[in-house]
Amino acid sequence: MTAYQHHLIDGIWTAAQSAEITRIHDSASGTELGQVAHGTREEIHLAVRAAKNAFASWSTLPVSTRADYVRGIANQLEEQVEQLAQGVAAEVGMPLKLSRRIQVQMPILAWRATADLAVECLADVALGHSTLNHVPVGIVGAITPWNYPLHQITAKVAAALVAGCTVVLKPSELAPCTARALGEAAVAAGLPKGVLNIVMGDATTGQALVDHPDVALLSFTGSTAVGRRIAASAGQALKRVSLELGGKSACLATADAPAESVVRQVVGSCFLNSGQSCNSLTRLLVPIELYDTYRALLADAVTRLTLGDPLDSATRMGPLVSAAHRDRVRAMIVEGESQGLDLIAGGSQAQLPANGYFIAPTIFGRVPPRSTLAQQEVFGPVLSVITYETEQQAIDIANGTAYGLAAAVWAGTTDHALTLARQLRAGQVDVNGAPYNPAAPFGGFGDSGLGREGGKYGIEEFVEIRAIQMPVSSARETA
Repeated sequence: MTAYQHHLIDGIWTAAQSAEITRIHDSASGTELGQVAHGTREEIHLAVRAAKNAFASWSTLPVSTRADYVRGIANQLEEQVEQLAQGVAAEVGMPLKLSRRIQVQMPILAWRATADLAVECLADVALGHSTLNHVPVGIVGAITPWNYPLHQITAKVAAALVAGCTVVLKPSELAPCTARALGEAAVAAGLPKGVLNIVMGDATTGQALVDHPDVALLSFTGSTAVGRRIAASAGQALKRVSLELGGKSACLATADAPAESVVRQVVGSCFLNSGQSCNSLTRLLVPIELYDTYRALLADAVTRLTLGDPLDSATRMGPLVSAAHRDRVRAMIVEGESQGLDLIAGGSQAQLPANGYFIAPTIFGRVPPRSTLAQQEVFGPVLSVITYETEQQAIDIANGTAYGLAAAVWAGTTDHALTLARQLRAGQVDVNGAPYNPAAPFGGFGDSGLGREGGKYGIEEFVEIRAIQMPVSSARETA
């Protein structure tokens, strides 16, 4: 059992002041894995003060030097790939093979990619007789979730560091192993003291970070409800925010779409990480006349999603992160069953492994577009199949939630799919099974949040633009 009882403050692992803890459990067995100490308001203050003291020197380093430190952190993390993959598999429930690639190796690549982009992205820009500088926004408060712990930390911290900001990170108390490893990697890479501070803890710890007057920007990934509260608090203090929130992403399949390919993508997306992904395709929109075809294909596809221990190589879908989260997802499934929806697979009575926080991959058919299952984020392995009669009706249904994080379109031709994709209000839209592009901006419309992460757009979230006007004669001489 691991005790996470230290915070990284000003380059030193400091013993926690509070006796308050969160117990974390193995998602497949329910056995206790460790305990996470809750950071206090005073510890948040100490971390912010360290970040403030480090900002002047860090922000004035050459961008290339900051990028080299970020590469050094990636190198240190790479030495821990297997240990981290097993830790995330146990904490979150993603099967080990996927955890190794998605939860660990991809974030390490993102650390390096962010470093490689930094110099070009942050270079001065000439605009007539003006020079545009990218100025670090200041101290960043980063609050990250448990579902993709290292990935979400990377999207915020790597970009903020190359931009010249200093950071106080409050990672999820349910998945702490990657945050601890990151702190150790930063120290081993020689990152200057105070540039990255990590305070473990719960929502109270996070609120102390939100409230701190010296934090210039709050970067949060999590629920829309919490994001609203953070935005309201930040608004009072005129702090900048970057919010990556919930989703209810739709996959729109036209009458001439290849049904087998559609089902392959939707099942892979909806049930990845046991449905614990904000951008999961959780609504499948199909022509009403093809409902029976899609029903049969989906029912067959789900039979290959073997539930089990994430460390077992035969497992294709693992458990959920906690008992509380499992119970919340199960309650939404029970509500769908009570409405008499067509249960294509899974459900609350499906056979499950004896221990752990498992939910069977569940598919409901003929789901009304305005129902709870079609409107609210489940954040579990639940797919809603919705029928439509015309493509315009399908577009209206796809855009008919408060969210706008991701979407997908399948049609017989790319041009047809692209025409439909341009009408969807979502931050990312996949056309005919297009692969993930880590350099593309990630973020959403509406209740899915504010701002973007990833690539140069993610770095730009952490800078202010300063325009320096030169005398016209001087500008001409410079040119």
